[in-house]
Amino acid sequence: MQIIPVIDLKDGCVVAAKYGQRELYQPIKSGLSTSHEPKTIIEALLKLHPFNLFYLADLDAITGNGSHQKEIKYILHRFPRSVFWIDQGYTHFERPYSNFKNAVPVIGSESLADSDLARLIQMNNSYVLSLDHAKDKKLGTATVFDDIRFWPKTIIIMNLNKVGSFEGPDFNMLKQFITHFPDKQFVAAGGIRNLADLLALKKLGIHQALVASALHSGDISKKELEHQE
Repeated sequence: MQIIPVIDLKDGCVVAAKYGQRELYQPIKSGLSTSHEPKTIIEALLKLHPFNLFYLADLDAITGNGSHQKEIKYILHRFPRSVFWIDQGYTHFERPYSNFKNAVPVIGSESLADSDLARLIQMNNSYVLSLDHAKDKKLGTATVFDDIRFWPKTIIIMNLNKVGSFEGPDFNMLKQFITHFPDKQFVAAGGIRNLADLLALKKLGIHQALVASALHSGDISKKELEHQE
C-alpha cells in the first residue's frame, strides 16, 4: 500500500480538511509540527516516513480565490526528490510547472465542464484524474465519469464528504469502480482512519491512498508506515 500524504493549501497555510466544507478549513494542528507552513509540514512528514509522492491541493485556486503558484514552485524546487500531484482546478489546463520533472497535474472532475473535454483529450492522459463526489453526487460534467476515453491509468476516487471525517473510506463506491474497471489503478481518498482501513483497502484491490488526518493525529504511526510500503 502506497500512502500519499495530502497537503491542502489555503491562504498560505496548510489546513485541516473537514467534510469537504472548504470555507471552514482552519490551519492544521498537527502532532508532527507546531507549524502550518507548507515547507515545515512536508519536512515533518518526511521525518515520519520517506514518502516519495505527495498530493498537493491549492484550495484557493480550486475555488477561484487566487492561487499558491509561487509557493508551489518553491516546494517543487525545495523537494526535488519527491513527486507532487498538483490539483489547482486546472479548468484551463495551464501548465505553470512544466519545467519541473516532479510535478504531475491532477484534473478534478468538479472543475470540468463539457467545453473543457476537447482540451483534456489533447493532454494524452498525462495527468491524474480525480472523480469527485459529494453526498453520492457526481461533481462536474457527467461525461468524464461515463466516457473512459478521458480516464488515464491512475484515477482518484474522491468522496469529499468523507475527507477529514474519520468515518472510514467509501468502500462500496471503490468496490464498484474496481469491479467494473479492473485495468485501472484507483486511489482511495477520504475518511481513512487507521491501519485497519489500509488493510481493508488493500484486500479490496486498492494499492494507493490519500491520507492526511490520520498521519497528523498519529493514528497511522511510523512503525505502521514502515510495514505498509
